[in-house]
Amino acid sequence: MKKLGFGLMRLPLANDDFSHPDKAQLCDMVDLFLAKGFPYFDTAWFYHNGQSEAAVKECLVERYPRSAFLLADKMPLVLIRKESELEEYFSAQLARCGVDYFDYYLIHDMGGNRRKAAEDTHVFAFLSEKKKAGLVKQIGFSFHDTADVLDGILTEHPEVDFVQIQLNYLDWENDTIQSRKCYETAKKHGKPVIVMEPVKGGTLANIPQEAENLFRTYHPDLSVASWAIRFAASHENVMLVLSGMSTLEQVKDNLSYMENFSPFTGEEYGLVQKAAEIINGSIAIPCTECAYCINKCPKDIAIPKYFALYNADMRELGTKAWTAQTMLYRHFSEQFGKASDCIGCGQCETMCPQHIHIREWLKKVAARFEGTL
Repeated sequence: MKKLGFGLMRLPLANDDFSHPDKAQLCDMVDLFLAKGFPYFDTAWFYHNGQSEAAVKECLVERYPRSAFLLADKMPLVLIRKESELEEYFSAQLARCGVDYFDYYLIHDMGGNRRKAAEDTHVFAFLSEKKKAGLVKQIGFSFHDTADVLDGILTEHPEVDFVQIQLNYLDWENDTIQSRKCYETAKKHGKPVIVMEPVKGGTLANIPQEAENLFRTYHPDLSVASWAIRFAASHENVMLVLSGMSTLEQVKDNLSYMENFSPFTGEEYGLVQKAAEIINGSIAIPCTECAYCINKCPKDIAIPKYFALYNADMRELGTKAWTAQTMLYRHFSEQFGKASDCIGCGQCETMCPQHIHIREWLKKVAARFEGTL
């Protein structure tokens, strides 16, 4: 299997509405992806407010024979309150996707409190039975936590076939995300790795000019994003790198260097290390815009949008009297709750894969943008 997978978390949108993927454009993207020999598609219950699975059914499943693609989905463990609900959600996902089985099926986010929930609901045993019945071909879990926690789970559950972790050159040595340590832990247990967030939600496609110049000088014809995806794919125990593609142009770019993939050289590893040092010095909030936090916000605060604006604004010259980010914040605050509307409940932080102190950052966002509202 080629090392690039289609992540269906950041699809093109119709009328800029997160709940309404642009299915016409998605069909074109799916067609090209499959035509170039890339069969892997990854969705989940939560993506696009529950509409990603429906988009998969319409744009992929109903248009191609089942043998033409590999489909991955995930058990939304955070929603499960009792063991009997596992069957309800699994059956619902088969129906939502329009398939009789999943090629790859994961427990969604086995970090934090989800580990206890997994044991209480016996979800590993449940998935093992589905595998025996042929309803799942490979079982695994996605993971956002520390390497020692991952080591514990893999020690207790050697029956899993693979793990899905966040891995990119910016987080490779990050003490919170621990990309390298988690990768090495999976390798120690003999579990192939599927990579998520290789471009860190687009962060590594829009890097400071100084870092971009490093890449352009070495490979003038390769996109900035290609460095992030090739870095992840170059590790020997990585079986697949997921890319959340939002446009046909992004699909074409990814295919241009992954169709005949060339692993990193030693010099290239050195360049991304230098780039990471530059980027880390310019990013204020390490948000990947996964939007999990929004699902739990009682005030409907557009947290990822505000964090992206804040990061962009922090890169602006301090002498500027007005920035485009200020205008955008004004527009967003008319549709959603303002940063200052935060009541400090902390529900967003329980959902954040990046372990961001969201409440504290919202105070800084409010201080930066709301003086002109």
